[in-house]
Amino acid sequence: MYGVSGTGSVVGEEWGARAARSRALAVLRVRGRALGLAVLPAAVAVVLYAGGVTDHFTGSGWDAARWVVTVLAVLVLLAATAVALVVARARPAATPTVELAETAAPDLYRLVRDLADRLDVPAPAAIALTPDCDSWLEDRTHRAHRALRTPGGEGEGEGAPVLVIGSPFLWWMRVGELRAVLAPVVAGTGPAAHPDIAAARRFVRGLDAAVAVPGTPGLDPVRRLGAHGVGQVARLLLRACRGHAAEMERGVAAAGSERAQAVDYGVRIVAQEQVGLAYAGWDRLLTRVALPAWRMGRWPAKLDAGVVSALTELSRRDRLADGFSSRLGERPACDLLEEPGAVDEATSLLAARLFHGGPAEPGPDWSPVEWSQYPEEVVDRKWRTDAARLHQVLDGLGLAEAGAGVGGGEGVADGPTLTRVIAHLSTEPTKPVDVEVGTDAEADADAAVLEAAQAAPQERAFPVDEAQITDATDATTADADLDTTTTTTTDAALDLDVDIDVEDDEETANPAAEVLAGALSALLAREEAAREARVAAGVLTAEAARSAEKDDRHSGSTPPVVVSGPDGPLPLFPLQPPRSGRDLLADHVTAMVCCAAVDTAEAIPGLDWLDGPALLVGGERAMDLGPRVLALVEDGDPEPLRVWLARTGVRPEKPVRLV
Repeated sequence: MYGVSGTGSVVGEEWGARAARSRALAVLRVRGRALGLAVLPAAVAVVLYAGGVTDHFTGSGWDAARWVVTVLAVLVLLAATAVALVVARARPAATPTVELAETAAPDLYRLVRDLADRLDVPAPAAIALTPDCDSWLEDRTHRAHRALRTPGGEGEGEGAPVLVIGSPFLWWMRVGELRAVLAPVVAGTGPAAHPDIAAARRFVRGLDAAVAVPGTPGLDPVRRLGAHGVGQVARLLLRACRGHAAEMERGVAAAGSERAQAVDYGVRIVAQEQVGLAYAGWDRLLTRVALPAWRMGRWPAKLDAGVVSALTELSRRDRLADGFSSRLGERPACDLLEEPGAVDEATSLLAARLFHGGPAEPGPDWSPVEWSQYPEEVVDRKWRTDAARLHQVLDGLGLAEAGAGVGGGEGVADGPTLTRVIAHLSTEPTKPVDVEVGTDAEADADAAVLEAAQAAPQERAFPVDEAQITDATDATTADADLDTTTTTTTDAALDLDVDIDVEDDEETANPAAEVLAGALSALLAREEAAREARVAAGVLTAEAARSAEKDDRHSGSTPPVVVSGPDGPLPLFPLQPPRSGRDLLADHVTAMVCCAAVDTAEAIPGLDWLDGPALLVGGERAMDLGPRVLALVEDGDPEPLRVWLARTGVRPEKPVRLV
């Protein structure tokens, strides 16, 4: 993967091209030295045999030397042949993308070809989209990649690289801005066509792919042992040429950037500002808006269109971004696509797969959601699911009657009420549980906290198969056996260092909150493991069905199916680290407050394009709710929240509707 997306370079094009070619020759010299070492024993054997024929090397000693060197030469040649075959046949890593056929984007292909003509470089072989704010050229000339490529441009048969474009650019940028940003990227096809640079890149990519061969599933012990040997040799060669390869790519980038100076240079300076803005809006949209939906089993089907709304909202709020929204009157680059909606949906599904690990296809537990349905289908459902989980944990801890007699109202403890939650968190119990709990309940609570301690670092886990789940369960059981002396839930939470963002030298401010946070973490870990098991089972079933159709052509050679992407397990790029127990508890208490506000006051769920789910009270977003919830969770102080509830008309003693 290579290319440039920045502006010009201070070095000249010729200097960059010469530097890239000299470094490419250095990479090829590494390959030549390796080949020389492989044939050296054979050359020595030839010399020894020639000396024997000419009566220069005679005698039993020379005969023994000839046999030893011959055997050594055969073994080295066999090993070198095996390494060469693996390097040549190994499938290089490829970025997951949405392929664009020329029929799906004729205007975009025409723009890229015109740009290549102006730069006097070969046109890319095809165009693909990625859910990221970057653009590059990617070599997909390997036969495994060619088999999956959608027919594209005229240069496809010439071995030209594929142009990968960040999908947010198409929706946020105007046509002229996109052309200016792509100019230095497309200019990279010129150096890519040079034979030495192309050969050096193929060699490096082959070595990189060979290093990963030992991890290929389905290898028997003998083949895996051989693959490990090949991987070690490939790693040694890759280490020898790594520096030269990096300098070669820098030279290619410098040459492409300098060549692109003559094409829309002034527009490119302005367009680079849009690149940074698009990146900020895209990151905010994924982490604040899309991620809550993905966790609910829904994926927004129009993420690229959403980034336009997010950046427009940013330009409205931030005076520094003032004027960016005025560009929306110009022709957007997404008009270069025949069906922007279908392309947006495909890239949105890929984004969910890359950043969250969702299935590759929609299903009952993985369905799309439109932006107009987001408040009801995602925000309201998320709040009520979190509120139900919070009360489920309270029930499991034996606190069903903890809110009895609190609030002064009749029937306070009947049903899931906000008063019950406030009463528990604002009380500092002398024991882990205020009510009498049996031995079984204590054991369950201890197990919940123990499981939370084991699951907290892996809360944002990758999709796993059944074997991985079994291993994780065994590890958790083994760790739990080591702590059988723990007798109370509070002691377990403290001894196992449950991640609740409390400094080691500080005393616990709210023990009740920490016990509740630990139990919440354990329950969420179990739910996540169950969800991933369902996803893995669904993917395994689908892949097994597709593999069964190919058994006639590949009988007995189909490797075991794994839930992974082209470069490893998904998600490849997790968006956020695991949330702490205190953060989880604050989110759940906030959700409970929002449910009470929606059910008992004039409040509705809403969507903020920059901050995600929002509570709208009287048409205005409730901005001051978060600090009041944190005061309750961290300090056990309910007064700020009660003042807010009274001011907004929320009745905490009323039961809320749960999912």
